[in-house]
Amino acid sequence: MVTSFFIPTVNLIGPGALNSIGEQLNSLNAKKVLIVTDEYLNKTGVAGKTKDLIEEAGMQAVIFDGAEPNPTDNNVDAGFEVWKKENCDALVTLGGGSSHDCGKGVGLLAANGGKIHDYEGVDQSKNPFVPYVAVNTTAGTASEMTRFCIITDTSRKVKMAIVDWRVTAQVSINDSELMATMPPKLTAATGMDALTHAVEAYVSTAATPLTDSAAIMAIQLIAEYLPKAVANGSDMVARDKMAYAQFLGGMAFNNASLGYVHAMAHQLGGFYNLPHGVCNAILLPHVEQFNLIGCADKLSDVAVALGANVEGLSMQEAGQKAIDAIKDLSKSIGIPSGLADLNVEEKDFEVMTDNAMKDACQATNPRVATKEEVMQIFKNAM
Repeated sequence: MVTSFFIPTVNLIGPGALNSIGEQLNSLNAKKVLIVTDEYLNKTGVAGKTKDLIEEAGMQAVIFDGAEPNPTDNNVDAGFEVWKKENCDALVTLGGGSSHDCGKGVGLLAANGGKIHDYEGVDQSKNPFVPYVAVNTTAGTASEMTRFCIITDTSRKVKMAIVDWRVTAQVSINDSELMATMPPKLTAATGMDALTHAVEAYVSTAATPLTDSAAIMAIQLIAEYLPKAVANGSDMVARDKMAYAQFLGGMAFNNASLGYVHAMAHQLGGFYNLPHGVCNAILLPHVEQFNLIGCADKLSDVAVALGANVEGLSMQEAGQKAIDAIKDLSKSIGIPSGLADLNVEEKDFEVMTDNAMKDACQATNPRVATKEEVMQIFKNAM
């Protein structure tokens, strides 16, 4: 069987990596750059610093700070209007997953026209993407290096999964100095997002030796360094290791895809505008409990990577250790214990389940679920 492996051409990781952004954009022949970011990064000056670095390298730059958490089709349209008005020819996304996803949406429209809804699904674009550099400021989504773009359709209250190799950045930048000011709650949520990527990719039906190696290393790094990063945001060793961990998790799921955790979390985000990482963290142990009979061997490896002692245990018992370890990690870093804490209502489970079963991420889950089983997972996670 032929497999594929997608990754940006150039990937810069480490303190001070942002300083090379001008050089990278010049190598892409950029002239006028649209920086897609959020209001916080603009107000705190990170976007301004990025703009200055670009202009010092001889290019023009303009900032669009309209990327919202769980970015919507309206955010994409607004960003594209700025692109057209300013006659931009290159793209920088600056932030976490919201900024990257919003910017990818803008780039899709710039390269192909139409509406962002036209690109829902797998590889729906036809034209080469615009010159694109993604600068990451969180350690979780890995959207800076993936072919995934998640946009909320406001009319349907559904997160559209756009999976397209053309939206992969030519250059990704992970500068741990930009991550040092993340508050503990955001550090925890994004870190658990990265863990979910790694675990779902590892048990995926599309996993390969390449994705497995990245996923296991990501899990090991997260187990060791996420609690440290939550406890002390200025621990730059922990920040740097988490930057690597989330990137490795991205390498894994960008190529092995995901499973029902993400398929279900997308619905919670679309319906309630909830933080994606928190939804993933809450759902992860419950989905893997459902999956256990289909991938106990893989989950036993996850248990070891998380630091659990599985000596003398059966495969099923060792796999259960992974689920228990995930719960313990979530609790230790302050993740809410259930969906009820997020004001999720059971009356919405049926429609969310219907949508989850259509989500592209569910296709590679290691155990096939019925509608009733997905609804029960939602209930178990309350």
